[in-house]
Amino acid sequence: MGHVRDLPQSTSDVPDSIKDKRVRELGVDVEAGFEPIYLVPKDKSKVVKTLKDALKEADELLLATDEDREGESISWHLLQLLKPKVPVKRMVFHEITEEAIHSAIENCRDIDVRLVRAQETRRILDRLVGYTLSPLLWKKIAYGLSAGRVQSVAVRLLVNRERQRRAFRKGAYWDLKALLAIEADSRQEFEAKLVTLAGRKLATGADFDESTGQVAAGRNVVLLSEEEARALQARLDGKTWTVSDLEERPVTRKPSPPFTTSTLQQESNRKLGLSARDTMRTAQSLYEQGYITYMRTDSVHLSQQAIAATRSCVEEMYGAEYLSPSPRQYTTKSKGAQEAHEAIRPAGSTFRTPKQTGLKDRELKLYDLIWKRTVATQMADARQTQVTAQIQVEDAGFRASGKRIDFPGFFRAYVEGSDDPNAAIENQEIILPPMRAGDHPNCRNLEAIGHETQPPARFTEASLVKTLESEGIGRPSTYASIIGTITDERKGYAHLVGNTLVPTFTAFAVVDLLERHFPDIVDLRFTSKMEQTLDDIAAGEVDWLPYLTQFYSGDQGLETQVKERDSNIDPKEARTIHLDDLGTKIRISRTGAYIESENGNVNLPRDLPPADLHPAQVETLLKGPNKLGSHPETGEPIYVKLGPYGHYIQLGDKTEENPKPKNVSVPPKIKPEEVTMEMALGLLTLPRTLGVHPETGRKIQASLGRFGPYIVHDLGKDEDGKPKKDYRSIKAPDDVVTITLERALELFAEPKAVRGKRAAAKPLRELGAHPNDGEPVNIYEGPYGPYLKHGKVNASLPEGQTVEEITMDVAVEALAAKAGTKKTTRSKKKSETTTAKKTTAKRATKTTTKKTTTKAAAAKKSTGTSKRVKTSE
Repeated sequence: MGHVRDLPQSTSDVPDSIKDKRVRELGVDVEAGFEPIYLVPKDKSKVVKTLKDALKEADELLLATDEDREGESISWHLLQLLKPKVPVKRMVFHEITEEAIHSAIENCRDIDVRLVRAQETRRILDRLVGYTLSPLLWKKIAYGLSAGRVQSVAVRLLVNRERQRRAFRKGAYWDLKALLAIEADSRQEFEAKLVTLAGRKLATGADFDESTGQVAAGRNVVLLSEEEARALQARLDGKTWTVSDLEERPVTRKPSPPFTTSTLQQESNRKLGLSARDTMRTAQSLYEQGYITYMRTDSVHLSQQAIAATRSCVEEMYGAEYLSPSPRQYTTKSKGAQEAHEAIRPAGSTFRTPKQTGLKDRELKLYDLIWKRTVATQMADARQTQVTAQIQVEDAGFRASGKRIDFPGFFRAYVEGSDDPNAAIENQEIILPPMRAGDHPNCRNLEAIGHETQPPARFTEASLVKTLESEGIGRPSTYASIIGTITDERKGYAHLVGNTLVPTFTAFAVVDLLERHFPDIVDLRFTSKMEQTLDDIAAGEVDWLPYLTQFYSGDQGLETQVKERDSNIDPKEARTIHLDDLGTKIRISRTGAYIESENGNVNLPRDLPPADLHPAQVETLLKGPNKLGSHPETGEPIYVKLGPYGHYIQLGDKTEENPKPKNVSVPPKIKPEEVTMEMALGLLTLPRTLGVHPETGRKIQASLGRFGPYIVHDLGKDEDGKPKKDYRSIKAPDDVVTITLERALELFAEPKAVRGKRAAAKPLRELGAHPNDGEPVNIYEGPYGPYLKHGKVNASLPEGQTVEEITMDVAVEALAAKAGTKKTTRSKKKSETTTAKKTTAKRATKTTTKKTTTKAAAAKKSTGTSKRVKTSE
């Protein structure tokens, strides 16, 4: 349920008895020892009433919230609200297992006021920063902006990365790639890349200075131009290649720790494409349904119950040889971790496999991710052999690298960045043919390849979360809401493009103002140190009140700084973004960013990344709209213009008589310079009525929207009186301007595509049904050549077999060898069935669901039996 009391959200929530304007605005009386005003939010009043009613018949109160700052504070607030007249105990636990809860009940303690003070200090700090700086941003830049304590640091990270991209200068370099074979008739070819020339290392992307695009000073490397690379290619043609050295090095990979809140958000974003907020919503649902343990945790610790369940699962599903020699336990390394719970894992003393849960869609995918990661923690290390062959041809040194998986270990269950462990294992192997020093491989092909250095990658949600956590900024449980605020269109700090966070010009203006006038607020080290101070308050090593007083009311405190600098901050200057290489000024307005010009201001597209705005583009924009010509029927001018939402075509000039000229967006994949008069005339006819549907008698139209061209069928209204429409996207070779009613009816007759689902890869060849289970056996193209797929088993084509020639019998043998043996497969299925039966039986005996607890409580109440009231976060 979270906090049952909090600071007021607005002045309207503050009691009328409090008259001081500043106290009403902040929700904190800074003159009276930073006394906070605590109110019960409307959505928590029912929770409080329920607890008060239950407490009337209880003979004891157990406070059972998390043992971290937030949890301790919730217990304290409950105590203040409930005012119990019965004995009160504070029970603490770090895992929700039967043994841990029994132990906690028997070993209660009092509320730790130091933890409460630390949380209260954090809450007051956040309020003071946000409610003191945000009004300044409204006055100086734009209304509705916010300057949260952690949020501002996160925005600065995005802006700094964008600044690096603006400063980046591209560098070019060339190298050679050879396709070699040990024997003339061998089909097993391998690649080798040029690494040295005349004893000197060849330049790679890592050798370049990002700000100049040139090789960094002090790097003793050879930089090949295209001309030099092609000359070297010609010189080496037909020369003798010799294996000069061969090295095999064993490598051991250990499984990653189980998930914490932060790492779950990161991996879910990378593998499932879920935002931090969507990940937490889905995890919350899984937790409430009893599928996983509590999902807000900084700890990688696993309970003994979890370790036992995991090891049992590994032995049943993969065999004893895949178990780690001894139980693995992990320790948390992140700064300031509050380990109130164990790691995120499947719930219970036995783990349900993903198939046994009956879950679907997003919930199934996230549970599957958690299940795999947890199971992998107790599996044996993966053992690999790295093979490196050094090959010499005249004065050029080439290197071929291979990797052999000697024992997959935990790869069988979980490979980071891959949905299918078996496929990932297959793809990770790069097998070099047998060779030894002195061998002379044949060069089948030698190619000169050009490269360009790439700018620093923008942050994704996953990489931003990782950076915040590694720097000790904020708490993982708050990252989802912080990213949500940053990407909120009303704030306008960042756009989420695909999986990438792209800062806006507004973000640049805000960060620039904060850096100039309040540098500590956006300084990573200062903010990290603040988190450490909060931990010190929790440990009783720092007094909270002097710290708050110094931070806010001291000689260099935040309130003092804002008062002193308010009059010195020129609003016009604050709304100006200085990008030196553009030769013009970018300013911020209520509608977005624009280029200031003597001939009138030019709006910039809302989704234009600041790093992508270059001088040539500015020059084009300042020239004004491109006039294509005049409409053949009306004589009105037709322009291609740029607005906040991208390029569009406008018919006619804006006048008093015609304040809103007709306009239509330029389709997303068409560049503005590619728009012709014919195309513009066609687009200006949109939306086009194609006719009526023969079955419904309602009209069908073709039009253009933010996601591209589409057709829409008007279906009238639903039972609630709301408009009901059926849409289909228009894709090439169909065209929105020329599509006919007949073609539209064909598209509506096709099944509607589900947004977000990728089309399955088309097999190279379908062999037919597997003789054992009837499931299809197909051949697909992979990154390392064609492979067989049957269910979740992937296997390379046996040596000497081709896609066209391979038979079902040969394919079945290859798949069986990959999966183990038929006997192993049957045993595995049997063990899964046994596990399923055990899980079903276990589930049937559980009485810990919310409904059951409520019924039990009601039964006790009806019989007059006194009871304990357990409150939890």
